[in-house]
Amino acid sequence: MRFTMAPVRHDVVVEDLTAAGHTFVEDLSQSDFLVFDGGPDELPLPLPESVGFVQTQSAGIDPLHAAGVLEKSGVRWANAAGLYADTVAESCLGLLLAVTHQHKAAGMAGSFAVSDEIAAKTRYLTPDTTVAVVGAGGIGQRMIELLAPFRCRTVAVNRTGRPVPGATETVALAAAGHVWGEADVFVVLLPLTPDTRGLIDAEVLAKMKPHAVVVNAGRGPLIVTDDLVAALRDGTIAGAGLDVTDPEPLPENHPLWAMPNVVITPHTANTEQNIRASIGALAARNAEFFAAGQRMSTEVDIKVGY
Repeated sequence: MRFTMAPVRHDVVVEDLTAAGHTFVEDLSQSDFLVFDGGPDELPLPLPESVGFVQTQSAGIDPLHAAGVLEKSGVRWANAAGLYADTVAESCLGLLLAVTHQHKAAGMAGSFAVSDEIAAKTRYLTPDTTVAVVGAGGIGQRMIELLAPFRCRTVAVNRTGRPVPGATETVALAAAGHVWGEADVFVVLLPLTPDTRGLIDAEVLAKMKPHAVVVNAGRGPLIVTDDLVAALRDGTIAGAGLDVTDPEPLPENHPLWAMPNVVITPHTANTEQNIRASIGALAARNAEFFAAGQRMSTEVDIKVGY
């Protein structure tokens, strides 16, 4: 099949797709599919009739869905759901441990004199620890696998409540109200939808244990930032590890940066280099499914946006 890329061409992606038997063309009107990595204003609408599907390079495409681009395009879409599960789950585990082991507070102190204080606040992933993985898709399932050696209890929260392999318990998001007060750690990996925006607000934070830690590598607006700041300041919860924020990028003078109980990475749980090295093989596989008249492996439900 013929393909092109927009808004930017990346040679490694072209090379991978070419090696899989596809042909790169410059002209979108001559393409059978488009590999896209841009915002709503960068998609060249209307798409030519030759284009059968669009492959995005990201797992979350909420900005495109919110702008109505998916429906306006008139074609099928595939995202990168699960493709970056290993890297993002590893990054989440790193954030979790950095917060629970007080790495930032120790570094800011610059002295062994705080050892007693650090020790008093340090928590470990023991068998009596409950970790709630809120958003148990591909990344969430990999996160549960990474937690297995710690022998802690894991609660998977997903849309359907369908059991997640490896999880101690699976709960549907709509019925997860009790989880906020039971878990010790929350790893938030949900897609951003009208239903999940602002999900973790002052009311939810108030239900959490005082030693609770929240890790967010889903989307920044899943958490109400001002409510999170207040909860961290007054001790409602113990700490947070954030790879995504709202707003993003987070302003340099934002209070979250200076908090010793908050570890922030600048949306690098998965890097551009890893995206480019991985997306070609997925696009090739989806092209095979599309050509065979089958549902693509990461096909998006246009109505819900993931």
